Amino acid sequence: MTLEGEIALVTGASRGIGKAVAVALAREGAEVIVNYVRNQEKAEQVCNEISANGGRAELLRFDVAKPDEVQAAIDGYAKSRKISILVNNAGITRDGLMLRYSPADWDDVIQTNLRGAFFVSQAVLKGMMKERKGSIILMSSVVGIGGNAGQAAYSAAKAGLLGLTRSMAKEFATRSIRVNAIAPGYIETDMTAELTGEQKEKILQAIPLRRVGKPEEIAQAAVYLASPLSSYMTGQVIVVDGGMSM
Repeated sequence: MTLEGEIALVTGASRGIGKAVAVALAREGAEVIVNYVRNQEKAEQVCNEISANGGRAELLRFDVAKPDEVQAAIDGYAKSRKISILVNNAGITRDGLMLRYSPADWDDVIQTNLRGAFFVSQAVLKGMMKERKGSIILMSSVVGIGGNAGQAAYSAAKAGLLGLTRSMAKEFATRSIRVNAIAPGYIETDMTAELTGEQKEKILQAIPLRRVGKPEEIAQAAVYLASPLSSYMTGQVIVVDGGMSM
């Protein structure tokens, strides 16, 4: 159990990659804080699954796009316990052609995916600084590296996370706080489930392994970055995409 005694906060943990990360961290011994903003029922199911397998988990509701709400929730929790692992996973997508894209959709994507990660990290870092330890993981994407037509806002936000990762890594390394990112490719989630058969086939042709990834495969990368196994890694990006971006 490589994470025994650690407390991990996973944002957007009620489904998809966030859920898989929460379950995997708990399996390695971490106590997991399952963050959600709307679907309490699904978040409770994640906690129940963790508990059924001998792990420890609890809910913490806040909207990552609202800094005051983030700060209040984390400050309230930190009065009794210290968060030592943060996985900034919460994210949304509003795909659309750039010339038809609305300011409201742009703001929603940037506020949740990029701004949210900044303010959650800021809130958690206060405790990590005092303890002089911590691991922060930001969930970026291969489209943050290579871009994608019809995903200008999403790609911009995910690219921004890479810059945020490296900046935080340099700023907090002297306090033994490590900051790394994961860039998933196409993963079986609610987001990719909306693709048409033709779109999925086109994607598969671009992936050398000829399959989409599973949330659990991203979760294993998160476990590695959260654990002492990656103790000499900071400011790095692990790409998990079946070879698509080679």
